[in-house]
Amino acid sequence: MKSSTETLSPTRVKLTIEVPFEEFKPNLDKAYKSISSQITVPGFRKGKVPAAIVDQRIGRAAVLDQALNDALPGWYNAALQEQSLQPLGQPDIDLTKFEDGEDIQITAELDVRPTIELPELSTIEVEVEDAEVTDADIDEQIESLRERFATFTEVDRPAAEGDSVTIDLSASRKDGTPIEEAQASGLPYVVGKATMIEGLDEALIGLSKGESKTFETKLVGGDLAGEEVDVTVTLTEVKEQHLPEVDEEFVQMASEFDTIEELREDLRERLTRGKRMEQAAEARDLVLEQILDKTEVPLPETLVETELKARREQVQQQLQFAGLTFEGYLEDQGQTVDEFEADLERGVRDSIAAQFVLDQVVENNEFGIDDQELSAHIMRRAQESGQDPNQFIQHIMEHNHVPEMVGEVMRGKALALLVEGATVKDKSGNVLDLASLRADGSVGDAAEEESAS
Repeated sequence: MKSSTETLSPTRVKLTIEVPFEEFKPNLDKAYKSISSQITVPGFRKGKVPAAIVDQRIGRAAVLDQALNDALPGWYNAALQEQSLQPLGQPDIDLTKFEDGEDIQITAELDVRPTIELPELSTIEVEVEDAEVTDADIDEQIESLRERFATFTEVDRPAAEGDSVTIDLSASRKDGTPIEEAQASGLPYVVGKATMIEGLDEALIGLSKGESKTFETKLVGGDLAGEEVDVTVTLTEVKEQHLPEVDEEFVQMASEFDTIEELREDLRERLTRGKRMEQAAEARDLVLEQILDKTEVPLPETLVETELKARREQVQQQLQFAGLTFEGYLEDQGQTVDEFEADLERGVRDSIAAQFVLDQVVENNEFGIDDQELSAHIMRRAQESGQDPNQFIQHIMEHNHVPEMVGEVMRGKALALLVEGATVKDKSGNVLDLASLRADGSVGDAAEEESAS
């Protein structure tokens, strides 16, 4: 077998496969044996029917077709390897020459990733937010810590913001018909958190134990999502929140530190690490965006259409799971169908182009990957998805998602290389060395990081 390619466009090639009939004979023999085991001919055991009899009973053409169908996938995959091609979808295959006893010729047109000329990284400069942590940021963290250790006492007064209350809710349509699935009692709630339904906080503030109030709102879930309804809230219990004083006793109870100063310093370091990670994420997005702006990336339209269809189905599934309609979603977003489709297509094209750019970087630099890197990435993905790591690993093994995981690691390395090659400054004008940024947001020695990798 031999193969050759012809470039039809930057994203499409024509692959020609030629197979001598002699190489096809083993496939033909296998087809005869398979067919002879399926037919019954008096005087012959199954699987022992001579080829001439098979031809009489079934026809030579049927045997040739079966042999070809069995052989074609192997020829196609071998030709892909021989020509170092990675198809982006299913090929359009044409049997251009197939005569009994003569050499076979097959052509396949397929989409491939284009070769991309990347811009000089030294020309890429982006600006990210400062990683400044203010005293107000630390105060906010301490306030959250105080709320975690708050105590509550029941009070006989109207509800106020910050109170922990127990409520009953009852929703009805505008004609007064109660909505069966929108009735609840004994619900705990913190006034002012705005975690339930719009208008609830305003209705509760000033309400006393045993009192009820009715307000208008829109349902946000279920089959009636988006419908205007009347909701009656009844207050059954009010508890006042008591926050602990910020002193050394509180610090020792709420943390591993002894003094307020130690706690504040630790919070400052934690927040700083988090902001550094935000800087790195912002830099990755901005660098890739700028590279895409400076790079011509041809896209296979069939791949774009396939991805668009998948994204539409994903949106529909998510809306259905949330109990929302597509029309209601568009209304909430303030979009028309055309605007939604335009945004979706723009996102799909940008996503595919970004993937092509990163794959080109991977190819140019011949990145490798070891088992430890792959395992760490899989564990991180499991944590992000909230799944049990063992179940997540079992799923990706059963569904052959390992190559996808490998690709993600490789593209991550490619993006890191692009960011390290660009100039990244914060808004204060400081040049950031993201190569020395560790995964936890701490900063290490660049030489040390390189030797460790």
